[in-house]
Amino acid sequence: MKKILVIISALIVAAACAAPTTPPPANANVATAPATAAMTEADAIAKEKAIWDTIKNKDYDAFGNMLAADQLEVTGETVYDKAGSISMVKEFEPSEVNFSDWKFLSIDKDAFVLIYTVSVKGKYKGKEFPAESARASSAWVNRDGKWLAMYHQESTIKPPAPASPASAAKTAASPGAAPVMAATGADPIANEKMVWDLFKSKNYDAFAALLAPDFVEVEPDKVYDKVGSVKGVSEFDASKAVLSDWRAVNLDDDAKLVTYVAKIPGGPSDGERHSTIWVSRAGKWLGLFHHGGTPVMKPAAMMETKPAASPAMKSPMKKT
Repeated sequence: MKKILVIISALIVAAACAAPTTPPPANANVATAPATAAMTEADAIAKEKAIWDTIKNKDYDAFGNMLAADQLEVTGETVYDKAGSISMVKEFEPSEVNFSDWKFLSIDKDAFVLIYTVSVKGKYKGKEFPAESARASSAWVNRDGKWLAMYHQESTIKPPAPASPASAAKTAASPGAAPVMAATGADPIANEKMVWDLFKSKNYDAFAALLAPDFVEVEPDKVYDKVGSVKGVSEFDASKAVLSDWRAVNLDDDAKLVTYVAKIPGGPSDGERHSTIWVSRAGKWLGLFHHGGTPVMKPAAMMETKPAASPAMKSPMKKT
């Protein structure tokens, strides 16, 4: 009997020695997703050029595989979804594409924006068009470890409008205007409407407070930083602006895109398309990126003109 007890005791001690000193984590049997490496500017540019190459090579399957399922393409004619982008790109035959003025803007670890100038010539709907330059913006997102194109917009480059001191004086904020500060939230449409209400009330300090320090705005005349954008919006009258055609989509949990049409007296008769990316930073939603200046075009007009550049890669605050 003692011999049996000795054997049992020895087995218990051996088992105790073999047991882990700390309990395994609850998800020990769940595979851990590999960490995604931070996106570099060079890699981002390479991805953007690669998607243009699929268009030049007429590899429409590859093009579609590089788009997110909820991708949006903002053009003068309309805002296309993924299926619309693939269909439209088949009408576009670029023979020469040149890039310049690249700017990389990180949204967060799973999203970024590329801003650049693109000059394209080729055919659209079988008709030749001469080279034309546009300011382009593309947002990319990381979905399940794969980087996909999520948004694209372009606006044809135009020279800056001459300064109008009289107009600036007319629309400047009143010294007695109350500096009421606005509170944003997770709804990008509500945030954007709030911004335009601030324009109408000429509360430019409150507008500036809603922008991230690294805010970038793309317009036909130039690319603005935060200071330039705040100065620019103080020089046009938004009191009679009419906003419509709202669409919003999530880039990820902390970044949202909204696109819409803004009609401003003195601007294009059918308005212009604007897009803004809002991001959550330290618990507050801030404007990080804006692209404006894409005139709304009727389908009939689109038949007579080429797209600013790639129909599927095309093309806040427009200065008028």
